[in-house]
Amino acid sequence: MPITRNALRVLVLVPALLFIVTGVRWLIAPAGVAPMLGMTLGEGVGLSSQVGDLSGFFLTLGACMLIALISGRRVWYYPAIMLLAIAAVGRVLAWLLHDAALALHLIAPEVIVALLLLAAARYLPGED
Repeated sequence: MPITRNALRVLVLVPALLFIVTGVRWLIAPAGVAPMLGMTLGEGVGLSSQVGDLSGFFLTLGACMLIALISGRRVWYYPAIMLLAIAAVGRVLAWLLHDAALALHLIAPEVIVALLLLAAARYLPGED
């Protein structure tokens, strides 16, 4: 199944690179990336939290995915899976408990990529 494994690698690589680009955008041009998440930029400490937390989230997410692909160590998929799954659950809880909009357009990619990473952790060759 080398074609399937190569396709799976590409399917992991593309979102990893997108997450890294998003993280870098939070560092250098947050006004351009905030609307993608339905956000307006804060100011003062709020802006600091947005830039710091969101760049950290996206850069860690993408880096873990790339490290897993490059090193072949499956364990690196799990932090990324956790970040995505917890973000999706947090969005649902925000809707249920805090009157936030139900952001299905953001939840769906988080769930899909988390499932993709679970498949990669299982089916791509590598070390445990």
